Amino acid sequence: MSTKLTFLGTGTSQGVPIIGCQCAVCRYRDPRDKRLRSSALVEHEGLTILVDAGPDFRTQLLSQGVRHLDAILLTHNHKDHTGGLDDVRSLNYIDRKAAEIFCEERVLRTLRNDYAYAFAEHKYPGSPEWHVHLIDDRPFRVESLQGAGELEWVHDVGYFYRQPDGSLKPSDNAVVEASREQPNVIPIRGFHDKMPVLGFRFGDIAYLTDMSSLPEEEFPKLKGLKHLTLNTVSYHPHHSHFSLEEALELAARIEATHTWLTHLSHAFPSHPAFCEQLQGLCRERGIRSLVQPAHDGLILEA
Repeated sequence: MSTKLTFLGTGTSQGVPIIGCQCAVCRYRDPRDKRLRSSALVEHEGLTILVDAGPDFRTQLLSQGVRHLDAILLTHNHKDHTGGLDDVRSLNYIDRKAAEIFCEERVLRTLRNDYAYAFAEHKYPGSPEWHVHLIDDRPFRVESLQGAGELEWVHDVGYFYRQPDGSLKPSDNAVVEASREQPNVIPIRGFHDKMPVLGFRFGDIAYLTDMSSLPEEEFPKLKGLKHLTLNTVSYHPHHSHFSLEEALELAARIEATHTWLTHLSHAFPSHPAFCEQLQGLCRERGIRSLVQPAHDGLILEA
């Protein structure tokens, strides 16, 4: 079964163009230089999976006509990757299901703080409905929480689960450990400055964003890839992201058939010029992986 990844956003935490900026890239009219915050939609083993739900969540899902998500995987807890989670309310209503969110414990702690109203004992009616599956750097299986039933909306009161006897049980935004049986996602541990973050491998596609270092023990997980996604924000060293030179070194070492750059800032030239520049840099360094900048709406298949 093939895997498909659609880039929903390929920009930095501020996106491109940046508010108020008048640089040439922010003013450039090529639609490939209009970058929403980084996120990806993955179709894998019959599942529709979103990686990160930043502030552009609503715009991104509408642009792709998304009507259903089986899971949302969170790489880390920064706002440009979690700031759109309230908008799952629309999917709660249509699917009559809680959103299945997969994240690490440290990310859950941030969600409890940022979205306290969603975890309150007596929730505000219409708060987002989530099932949180706790993950770490071990392979896990994306699946829904079994036995919860379908959500039913009670006007001015909120969501309930209809029970077999006909009674209604209040929803509770359950938190469970992710299943490790028959895993279909491989997490990739990286560091965003000193912060532990996750990337993910789906079949022969790996998606790594917001990393500045990758431990040696993670490289075996990246063998035999058709598509590799790496983040870079600058030509110069950066404390929390790969520089372009570091990203090219990784592309050369991992040797995916195709390497795509994401989380791009306006420090890089317009898309056509950047493509040409990358071709030259790869020739100079003897990099066999074809390295190109990703852009919003780009689709990969493997």
